[in-house]
Amino acid sequence: MDQNLFSLMKTSFSLWVILACSVIALAAAVERTIALWGFTARARALADAVGRALFRGDLDDGRAQCESSPSLAAEVFLAGLVALSPRGAGLSGRPASEASAEKIAATVERERQRVNVRLKRGLWILATVGATAPFIGLFGTVVGIMSAFHQMAQTGQGGFAVVASGISEALITTASGIAVAVLAVVLFNVLNTHVQRLTLQLRLLTEEYLELVQELLPSLRSAGPARSAGGEG
Repeated sequence: MDQNLFSLMKTSFSLWVILACSVIALAAAVERTIALWGFTARARALADAVGRALFRGDLDDGRAQCESSPSLAAEVFLAGLVALSPRGAGLSGRPASEASAEKIAATVERERQRVNVRLKRGLWILATVGATAPFIGLFGTVVGIMSAFHQMAQTGQGGFAVVASGISEALITTASGIAVAVLAVVLFNVLNTHVQRLTLQLRLLTEEYLELVQELLPSLRSAGPARSAGGEG
């Protein structure tokens, strides 16, 4: 079996494509696993740190926490802090701290959607491999069977025994394609389910963050001008 597989790899382009697909699928799965590892713990720790900064009215510390955090959720919290910062200015020229709660929520929600897209990055590779690998294997098998019958026609010898070896080797390509597809689909389902759970947790953290911002918005607005006046003095 091993000798047949190695000899088939020397002549089967489809088998090389399937092998490349398996390597790409594994690489994509490993990359997503590393990228998503510890996401919830980092996001929760950052949310707590930003929440403490908001309670103190220290927006600069909250921004520093977000800028130094490796968590993808930092972009979500930072978007709200930038909108609250008295140093920022909107298109109207008014301080961003005067922005309404609805505009702050819209800004944070846009960033959350961007983070959701980044969490799902690379999953399409697993889905594509899972959908195409069986057809690549089937294509290689068809080509192998055609080659076996062509060889039979050239030699002028008939019977199943003549083409049995060629057909059995060609079917290895189909089996390899199915095996790679099963692996890719399993990895896709596991990671996709995990990403959906992470996006839900991020949405819950974002809602808690916006509720805190809405609760503290009046004090944050008054604290901004007060600090500015104090700094000018």
